Amino acid sequence: MKTVSLKLDDSIFGETEKILAKIKKPRNRYINEALEFYNKVQRKQMLEQKLKNESALVKEESMEVLKDFEGIDYAD
Repeated sequence: MKTVSLKLDDSIFGETEKILAKIKKPRNRYINEALEFYNKVQRKQMLEQKLKNESALVKEESMEVLKDFEGIDYAD
């Protein structure tokens, strides 16, 4: 485990403390779970952006291939 020092806004800290008192969970565990969740959200957003970028790169070529197929005469 790594030790991290961080500064929290007073309002976030206060809200977190109220929640922790109700759910009876250690602050450290709560913060670890929150960061794990946020990391998953960020990875999903990065993957989504990567897919959008890659899709844009092949879009023009895909349209050209489609036009080529449309121009083929399939009659016997």
